[in-house]
Amino acid sequence: MKEISLNNFGLLIAYLVPGFVTLWGVSFSSPTVNAWLGGSTADAPTLGGFLYVTIASLAAGLTVSTVRWLVIDTLHHLTGIRRPSWDFSRLQENIDAFDRLIEIHYRYYQFHANGLVAVVIAYFGRRIGLGFWSTPFGMAEVACLLVVPILFAGSRDTLSKYYRRADALLDRTAAS
Repeated sequence: MKEISLNNFGLLIAYLVPGFVTLWGVSFSSPTVNAWLGGSTADAPTLGGFLYVTIASLAAGLTVSTVRWLVIDTLHHLTGIRRPSWDFSRLQENIDAFDRLIEIHYRYYQFHANGLVAVVIAYFGRRIGLGFWSTPFGMAEVACLLVVPILFAGSRDTLSKYYRRADALLDRTAAS
């Protein structure tokens, strides 16, 4: 069996985990999604169900990533993280180093930023499913108030590091 590589792990944290969190939030409003996640012992997940949830999580994660691109990336760029303009024609001889920067910085950025979007979607999905105004506020709200700023700060840090280090790599490439 193939080991989990850095590439696979990066894709797992960038798309599958946020996608699953999103599906979990939607499961409060959708009996179908609730059944996929094994909401009761009678509907316990099977191997086929696991694969179905994995594919659905991937699709949800990719959709979350698009929302992240529209909202979080734009917010970061408007609030001081400068988007570099790279000349990728200078990258050929350092492609392995650039790929490594993607895996050690950008995938973590995607996890933090996609996770932030997924937590917000899951929170509102849960609130809507349980009755937005009729459900008392409690630990879910406290958890969101703690997790969302942490994910936001993590996303700023990892995106900034990715941009700076990739910029340095491309500058070295331009000088050679």
